[in-house]
This record gives sequence, C-alpha cells and structure tokens, in this order.
Amino acid sequence: MKMSSHNAAPYYFVPGPSRWPMLAGISLLITMIGASAWVNDASWGSTVNIIGILATLTVLYFWFGDAIKESEGGLYSKRIDHSYRWSMGWFIFSEVMFFGAFFGALFYARTITLPWLGDLDHKFIWPDFAAQWGNTPAGVVESFTAMGPFPIPTINTALLLLSGLTLTIAHHALIAGKRSKTVGWLAATVALGAVFMCFQVYEYMHAYSELNLKLTSGIYGSTFFMLTGFHGFHVTMGAIMLAVVMVRVMKGHFTPEHHFGFEGAAWYWHFVDVVWLGLYVVVYWL
Repeated sequence: MKMSSHNAAPYYFVPGPSRWPMLAGISLLITMIGASAWVNDASWGSTVNIIGILATLTVLYFWFGDAIKESEGGLYSKRIDHSYRWSMGWFIFSEVMFFGAFFGALFYARTITLPWLGDLDHKFIWPDFAAQWGNTPAGVVESFTAMGPFPIPTINTALLLLSGLTLTIAHHALIAGKRSKTVGWLAATVALGAVFMCFQVYEYMHAYSELNLKLTSGIYGSTFFMLTGFHGFHVTMGAIMLAVVMVRVMKGHFTPEHHFGFEGAAWYWHFVDVVWLGLYVVVYWL
C-alpha cells in the first residue's frame, strides 16, 4: 500500500458484488469430493481432486489480484487495515482449532483407547496386542514400523526454525526500506520451505516402501499422515503466499509503514512453524 494513496483513502471501502466467494466454495467442494473418493479407491477421485485444486488456485489468484489492485489503487484506509488484521487473526485461530482436533484425536487414541485395548478383557480378543503406541493387533492391519525422529524430522525442524529467522530478517529489512535485502531473505525462506517439502516427500516414500507405514495402518498411520500431511499442505500454501509477497516487493508494493500483506503471510508462516514444533515432539518423539 503506497503512503500517498493510503492517506487519500476513503473513510471505509465497501467492495462491489463479487463472484469469487461462490466460485471458491464450488471449487473447494470439488476438491473435497475428489479427495474423499480418492482415499476410498475410486478411479476418478484423483482426477477430480486435482481439478478442484487447480480451480481453487485459479480463483484465489484472481480474487487476491482484485484485493491487490484495490490496495495499490488507494482504496484501503487504516480501518480496512484493522479489518484485515482481525480477519487474519480469526483465520489463524480457526487453523489452531483445526490442528487441535487432530492433536486431540491423537491424545485420545494414545492415552485412553490404547490402555483400554490392552487391558485383561481385550487379551482374549487380541492376545498378541501390547499397549504400546505403534503396535497393532495381529491380523487387524499389516505390520509396520513406527516413524522415528531421526534424521529427516529433525532436519525438517531445523529448516523451519531457520526459515522463521530468515523471514524475521526480511521483515526488518522491509521496515528499514531495504527492498533488495527483503527479496533475498524472502527467497531464502521460500527455498527452505521447498526443501522441507522435498524431505517430507522422501519421508513418505520411505514410510510406504521400507516401513510399510500407510494411511491404512490403523490409528497410528491415520493420525501420522493426517497431521504431517495437513501440515505439509500448510507449508506449501505458506510458501506460495510468501512467494507472491516477494514478487510484490520486487514490483515496488508495500512501504515500511504499511505492508500488512507481508505481515499476514508472516503470521501464517510462524503459525506453521509452531504447529510443527508440537507435531515434532508429539508424533515423532512421544
């Protein structure tokens, strides 16, 4: 947001009717239908899921493009800035609840269900079952090996912690008006996120091919892949957001005083970092 246009902004900007919310809802519905069909082995599920993802990304591209044009056109005042901040805050809160549900499912399975299945009564049903996380009753699912914290999860933890540092440096560089430095540190942050995802893909390949750990490997496999998979999706989206911010900085957008587009993406990225720390301890260590 440019300083001159910011000062000349209207008291409160009310956008006109937009087709993007409806199209976003439709594309997300297609995405989830495809994903649900895919995990249930429907032949058309993966195709529909990919179509939905591409449609969602297309809608977001044009929707955010309209918001950027409005911002750079001087239509956003401080009141709109506050509105965006509250909106991003509530969005991140909803994400906290989202991951909280999966962490809660993991907690319930490990601390309540697991001891219950390992008591004396259930020994008659599964005599070979031991109440240890990662162990499964013989004949229920295929045997698998639980995922440990070394080396890839620990390397990924270091990568995300380092990315939080590079992003903070980029933010301070933007506040200081050093655009080239901002772009450089943003590029480093995006690159670290990309390397994180490459390691996670390799980890999944290792889990499937060598550990026989799959989404169908009981409650351990389902919680492991749901938590790490959704987190990986958030890392991907965060990296895309930061890449867009980097391009905007290169185009001369934002000022040291007004750059919530940068801050919102940074909030999201730091949230993703914090979630990973909890995930790293609970999923890989405990």
